[in-house]
Amino acid sequence: MDIIKTAIHKPVGVSVAVILVVMFGLIGLNKLPVQLTPDVETPQITVSTVWGGATPYEIEKEIIEKQEEVLKGLQGLSKMESSSFNSYGEVTLSFVLGTDLDDALLRVSNKMNEASDYPENVNRPKIEAAGAQSSPVIWMLLKTRPENNAHINGFKTFFEDNVRQHLERVQGVGSLLVFGGTEDELHVVVDAGKMARHRVSINQVTGAIRGANRNISAGILGVGKKNYRIRTVSQFQTPADALDVVIFDDGINRVYLRDVATVEKGYRKEAGSVLHNGVQGIVVGVRKEQGANVLELSDRLADEVLRLNDGLLAQHGLYMDWVYDQRPYINNAINLVKMNVLIGGLLAIVVLLSFLRSVTATATTAVAIPISAIGTFLFLWLMGRNLNVVSLAGISFAVGMLVDNAIVVLENIDRHRKMGKEAFTAAYEGTKEVWGAVLASTATTVAVFLPVIFIQEEAGQLFRDIAIAITFSIILSLFVSISVIPALIYQFYKRKKVSQPGRLQHSVVGPWLVARIMQYSDLCLKTTFNRLATVILFTSISLVVTYSLLPSAEYLPQGNRNLILNILIPPPGYSVEKMKEMGRYIYAEAEPYFKEDGKDGIPQIKQMFYVGSERFNLFGGIGVDETRAAGMMPLFSRIIQSIPGIFGVSIQSGIFESGLGQGRNIDVNISGQDINQIVGVAQAMMFGLIPAKIPHAQTRPIPSLETSYPEVSILPNK
Repeated sequence: MDIIKTAIHKPVGVSVAVILVVMFGLIGLNKLPVQLTPDVETPQITVSTVWGGATPYEIEKEIIEKQEEVLKGLQGLSKMESSSFNSYGEVTLSFVLGTDLDDALLRVSNKMNEASDYPENVNRPKIEAAGAQSSPVIWMLLKTRPENNAHINGFKTFFEDNVRQHLERVQGVGSLLVFGGTEDELHVVVDAGKMARHRVSINQVTGAIRGANRNISAGILGVGKKNYRIRTVSQFQTPADALDVVIFDDGINRVYLRDVATVEKGYRKEAGSVLHNGVQGIVVGVRKEQGANVLELSDRLADEVLRLNDGLLAQHGLYMDWVYDQRPYINNAINLVKMNVLIGGLLAIVVLLSFLRSVTATATTAVAIPISAIGTFLFLWLMGRNLNVVSLAGISFAVGMLVDNAIVVLENIDRHRKMGKEAFTAAYEGTKEVWGAVLASTATTVAVFLPVIFIQEEAGQLFRDIAIAITFSIILSLFVSISVIPALIYQFYKRKKVSQPGRLQHSVVGPWLVARIMQYSDLCLKTTFNRLATVILFTSISLVVTYSLLPSAEYLPQGNRNLILNILIPPPGYSVEKMKEMGRYIYAEAEPYFKEDGKDGIPQIKQMFYVGSERFNLFGGIGVDETRAAGMMPLFSRIIQSIPGIFGVSIQSGIFESGLGQGRNIDVNISGQDINQIVGVAQAMMFGLIPAKIPHAQTRPIPSLETSYPEVSILPNK
């Protein structure tokens, strides 16, 4: 089938095809999830285990090593890392790209069943997919209202039992990161004197309580016409129930728990501290599902939080304070790229009008831009991509290339028309004559970008959106140039005869410029020496200009997010009270900058938060002016340096950052047999080698440069 002739003869069919492409493109645009950057995730699974009261050494020996032994043979495993903390250990498994996480989760779960012989009071290991390690897109804090005199720490259990499910049910929410507060507990306070008087040990007390506080099923008993389920119902329903537990019974004397202890409601020991603008709260981070629309997720969650604040939370003297989300930055970034696309299109039309000097020709050529650009959204949607700054940048890059094919076809049609040919003959022969060249030009461009779509590594995940946008927009522009352009220009030409160029088409500068260029061209081609000198001269000029204008190289842009994170490295063993004191000091030092913009050259601070725990210690700031957040870094660095025994780094959160402080970092792993030697090398690198080789670089050790944790060792006299 001759597509060119068919398009010219059937303009209605061409119009319908254009309408369908634009319509489905707009549908695809409406369906595309919107987020800041493409999803760039290494398939990861985290196995976390809690063992209350255990030291990192015990966690490693009794739990982590057993888990590593059974997990190291997993199919597709590329890297396995483990970390041990007080009462907590985790193993992070990284798999090769393309691994099915659901299948990997099943294999990890089966392998974990082979790890046995855990200590008695170890919690069941928790297995989570990569979402457990991804950064939350929304941060909120649960706080008490002014009329509520209760401490916020006592509402952790209330949140878990009554509020969490409302947030998790919102469409697009993957998981919640909840930190701060303490859960409800039943405290048994023993009296050592009474225990000695009744001759019972602490092991007898704990064993009796553990054995009594459970329900036991004993099967089914048939009596007459009915079967009865036999159950021992013994779980405590009130604190008083625990007092009736029998600790000791020899048939003559019986000791109850009430004889040696009292029972009261209490809270688990506080493990960390969360401060927001100097006020303590419970932080809630929201991780999105993969592929979720961040803007729609934020809107839906904001509505749910508003409903909870007016209803359930208000009834208990609480409210959820919305601290941070990505909507302002995403909207600003996407609007900026959209504006660049629009300006690029308008500039392309202005250039066309300047050179073609015909409104009809310019309008015909410019049609390729919206058809190709809008149609590209359909392919992004069909290939499961999302709308982000990278995909929009790809479309903006392609805007100037979309009119190339149309210009070639239009110019040749116009040449044939000026030769005196009929409108149909000029449109058909003019297009057919150059369609091979147009196809070759399109194929070379596609050949550059199409392979990127099939790259599986991180670069492929990052730049796949650009490759899809440019590839399919260029392919669409090819079909537009050999179908829409000849059909449209034929409709213009058949309604008017060939006319002499008007005043708009006449140019004084054009012929003079052409004449000068041709004279220079003749000079360059006159002799072999001239030709050789021209090649050398222009090659040298291009190399010099390229080298002089070459910007500094970087893998990915940092962006300008309104979030500064400051990671602190305190000495090991800091108590929760010490961490709270440090958080209050940080806020007190920064408080003057909440009230005044430009004080000491620092932008005004809008919000600050502090999170202190054994595993991580950091504080962050958000500025009033969303474009000047980086200006707060000198203040935060000064505050870090003023805290005795503390050192850390201050970084601006990057748009491609997937984890805490992982946007522009270089990891240096030091391993060996002697821990003291490892720490010595790390200190030499941190304070000597790295600052000398990389000026202005910030360094931080993970986890720290300390070789020991404060402890009291009790050596029993056997």
